[in-house]
Amino acid sequence: MAVPKRKTSRSNTRHRRARWKASAPKLVPITVNGRELLVPQHLVPAYRRGLVDPEGG
Repeated sequence: MAVPKRKTSRSNTRHRRARWKASAPKLVPITVNGRELLVPQHLVPAYRRGLVDPEGG
């Protein structure tokens, strides 16, 4: 059963948001077209299959 939302104090809201920090992606070296690149680990398969342009443009 749905429960109505309750108002959260400003300090509680900001404290909660402060914990959600993004971290920098882990970069791994791969070789594409004879060049060594540092790419985010979760994009390695896309670079290898050619779905992402290593030139960036």
